[in-house]
Amino acid sequence: AGIATQMLVDRKLQSEGISRLEIGREAFLDKVWEWKLDKGGYITQQIRRLGASCDWEREKFTLDDDMSEAVTEAFVRLYDKGLIYKGDYMCNWSPELQTAVSDLEVNYVEEMGKLYHFKYELVPAEGEVAAASDAPSFISVATTRPETILGDTAVCVHPDDARYKALVGRRVKVPFVDREIPVIADDYVDMDFGTGALKITPAHDVNDYEIGKRWNLDIINIMNKDATLSDVAGAYPGLDR
Repeated sequence: AGIATQMLVDRKLQSEGISRLEIGREAFLDKVWEWKLDKGGYITQQIRRLGASCDWEREKFTLDDDMSEAVTEAFVRLYDKGLIYKGDYMCNWSPELQTAVSDLEVNYVEEMGKLYHFKYELVPAEGEVAAASDAPSFISVATTRPETILGDTAVCVHPDDARYKALVGRRVKVPFVDREIPVIADDYVDMDFGTGALKITPAHDVNDYEIGKRWNLDIINIMNKDATLSDVAGAYPGLDR
């Protein structure tokens, strides 16, 4: 409900030629309160018409001081007890609203995609003077999301895949940025999909995030909050997604 309210107030401000980023947090909260006083009763009126028997004298709004204080108190207590912590995690981010969005407020749409193949150049093994003429010089990786390559922190293969067993533990270079990353083996990989080699981007894929935690991989976020590429994106910072 909080995100929905913010969105409606944001749209109203935009129609008036006002940006919430320009007026600041406190002024925006004042606008939210104005909206609540004007429109906030619609929901409770609908609930009453449905016959709900509530104690309407104890009605509360999310931004009421005592409610906000109670939420803050609860989070502080949980943190002090070690039951919650702050850390990097995958979330749905709205570049327009500049906030995280609940899974319940996201509509997922399946689309036909394409597989793109990229060569990840093998870094010479330590002490290796010259590789044999028939030795592989790269690992071919197939992906449906080439835009996330800039945040790759590993290439993953299945531990039983004979094609790559000798390459596990080696390092490869990420295309476009030449970052060196390890080749790891994990049961998650489907040997029959694509080339059997999977790029791992912990900051931009839920499954990759879990693999990244298991292997203690770096989490590289390539996006700014406005959905442009960040300074870690090699030669592409500032480009829109």
